[in-house]
Amino acid sequence: MSVEAPRETPPPRFCAGPEMAQRALDSGQTKAGLPFLPTLVLALLAGIYIGLGANFYEIAKTGNQLGFGVQQVLGGLCFSLGLILVGIGGAELFTGNSLIVMAWFSGRVSGTALVRNWAIVYLGNLLGSLLLVALVVASEQYSLADNAVGMTAVKLAAAKCQLPFTVVLARGILCNALVCLAVWLCYSACSTTDKVMAILFPITGFVACGFEHCVANMYFIPLGMVLKSLVPGVDLATSSSLTLRAFLVGNLLPATLGNILGGALMVGGVYWVAYILPAVRRSTPPE
Repeated sequence: MSVEAPRETPPPRFCAGPEMAQRALDSGQTKAGLPFLPTLVLALLAGIYIGLGANFYEIAKTGNQLGFGVQQVLGGLCFSLGLILVGIGGAELFTGNSLIVMAWFSGRVSGTALVRNWAIVYLGNLLGSLLLVALVVASEQYSLADNAVGMTAVKLAAAKCQLPFTVVLARGILCNALVCLAVWLCYSACSTTDKVMAILFPITGFVACGFEHCVANMYFIPLGMVLKSLVPGVDLATSSSLTLRAFLVGNLLPATLGNILGGALMVGGVYWVAYILPAVRRSTPPE
């Protein structure tokens, strides 16, 4: 009696652009169809995860004497922790969910479902970020390195609140173009390692370049607002810009608008036109 040799499992196949676009459509439809509670819980996790990346970034920036460029790249590598946790651990991130527009453009998701997802996820990201702020403050991490960690957090938050509206808007567009490119590249991934590598360089790039991410700022700025009265040695000139209006209107609003434009149009819209629209036209019979 002959024994059949075991069949070898073929190696995972790299996905090219058209297949990545189909994966993006399927993902967008799934995300938009999630019930309220799972969406909110996963959004809370994403707010915490991005905040952990932001916290790691602040540690990397504290007492760093390597020069501006090297500091920024190192900080960007540390911040990548946030999207790695989101992408592999599983969570709902407002900026990445800009790509749901691809499913909307294709008629697989309604406008109501799209806005519902964005609203729930945005709220969840904010709540998760604020929860992490409360935990970090309670841990007194800011007192590390003779309060230098807290001083770094206050200075970073104040610098963000001092930026003009249009500058934050433009930086928000550029930021989420890179974030959504990281998410887009993950649709080609065949393994956890592939996903990590797909995330690492776009996220390092946007952080190193100083672009504005609305969910990260939900952590950075509230933390600075709390710490300005807790960290010894913070001067009035540094902390005076840390107001609720400066946070919500001066930074969070333009960063959010810019993130939507950068992700939904510069990545989702462009790849939809490149890969999905031609297929739609081919499948539409001539009149």
